[in-house]
Amino acid sequence: MHNVKWRGGQVTRIEALTDAVFGFAITFLFVSFDVPADFDALLTQLRGFIPFAACFALLLLVWYYHYKLFGKFDLDDGFTMLMNSVLLFVVLFYIFPLKFVFTSWLGGGNTFSNFEQIRTMMSIYSAGYVAVFLVFGLMYYHAYRQRVALQLDQEDTFYAVQHIGECAVMVFVGLASIVLAQTVPLRWSAFAAGFIYMLIGPLQWYRSIWMSKRRSALMLGIEG
Repeated sequence: MHNVKWRGGQVTRIEALTDAVFGFAITFLFVSFDVPADFDALLTQLRGFIPFAACFALLLLVWYYHYKLFGKFDLDDGFTMLMNSVLLFVVLFYIFPLKFVFTSWLGGGNTFSNFEQIRTMMSIYSAGYVAVFLVFGLMYYHAYRQRVALQLDQEDTFYAVQHIGECAVMVFVGLASIVLAQTVPLRWSAFAAGFIYMLIGPLQWYRSIWMSKRRSALMLGIEG
């Protein structure tokens, strides 16, 4: 495993804005939470804890990806600002669909009237998932293309290449989920579209092994 050299320095305005937006997004998860009037209302509200925790974990995952990207590469040009704006838009737009999905899965409520609605909801969720990791992949690719201007060494450049591949796996799984949601028979479409996400771990493991085996060749190619 190679060493990771962080850029350090002051927090950029892009990072400050992003942190604020993620803070708002987490706050939006609490929007419908009021102080319970009685114990039964409290128990009903507590049933929303698991869906909230799942949404919170996903938001933290996206924030952590952003933290790693900007902690490693000093990006502040027009393309980066555009991609970061798209990312923030997607995060804010998908807060309530995300909360709806996890509440329907984990909250125990009957929120769908037919299988077609479930199929559509899974497609919407996966489209947001694809958008987030496509943006990250494009920003890592942008850092790779700007490796001379950013004065990246071999390790930094290889780090970018690794994460381009990592994001590509995420995008592939998200697209596969959309295809399954739209093509598998209605009764099984949600199960198939959700089950495909379980392949992320094995696929990322295989990708990391493959990258490790090709590390020397890739490093020579970067140097050349």
